[in-house]
Amino acid sequence: MPVIDAPSAAARALVSGAYDTHVHIAPDVMERRIDDLGLARRCAEVGLAGFVLKSHYVTTAERATVVRNAVPGVDVLGAITLNGSMGGMNPAAVEVAGRLGARIVWMPTVDSRNQRTNTAEDLPGARPAMWGALQADLHAQGIVPEIVEVVDPGGAVLETVRKVLRVIARHDMVLATGHLSGPEILAVVRAAREEGVRRIVVTHPEFTSQRLPVSAQRELAGLGALLERCFTTPHTGKVAWADLMDNIRQVGPEHSILSSDLGQPFNPPVEDGLALFAEHLLGAGFTRTRCGRWR
Repeated sequence: MPVIDAPSAAARALVSGAYDTHVHIAPDVMERRIDDLGLARRCAEVGLAGFVLKSHYVTTAERATVVRNAVPGVDVLGAITLNGSMGGMNPAAVEVAGRLGARIVWMPTVDSRNQRTNTAEDLPGARPAMWGALQADLHAQGIVPEIVEVVDPGGAVLETVRKVLRVIARHDMVLATGHLSGPEILAVVRAAREEGVRRIVVTHPEFTSQRLPVSAQRELAGLGALLERCFTTPHTGKVAWADLMDNIRQVGPEHSILSSDLGQPFNPPVEDGLALFAEHLLGAGFTRTRCGRWR
């Protein structure tokens, strides 16, 4: 696909009023392109409704409240990711985040068994994830959190995970599957449905450590999950744009949710992500029809 440097006015209009549900911005433990207040102001300028603050290492619910108050009219939402720095599979941390208004709970990412042991390689020329260098630095210092397990050796979802799922259900938060493996994702999504979780997102299924086949994506869609298509996954070369578009078509566009996963200094402006994604979708032959869920 051709390189698109900036979104058109038509693409901006198409995503007007949308939320970007996955951004990595400052303050963070890694260099970021923009901070949360700056992004909120840019969203107001380009017509985006809001965004969800994603961190691999800290909860962002308090930050989100401060930014909402500082930039009225932009709905900034907090989240928590269950890596070692948050105590792993920690129901208490999720409960506190929920009481603070966090809207998304990501299963472990950098400290998941799948991410820590996965041997899949990026496609040639792909940009590596920024957290890889930080993880390597922490490990070099001997700071190696325990792997955050989600299933037992037989594949059954652990009771600690079910406790977290029950907290998610009680606060009506969104479960996102993080960097789990395909079998782990299926097991956790089934357990989430059993525990009453209403909103489930399968995190970037095309990412190097996930690479879920269409058959698994269809099964997850059948369980009511949405498949998150992140702009950075093809933009940084981890999947071909054509393959991503094919996956969307085969699973069904109504089962996809779009986010940017932006914030890295070398990538496009965060506020451009959804509009750039729209440009690529239109270029691939998708129509302008909108589908809405989870109001």
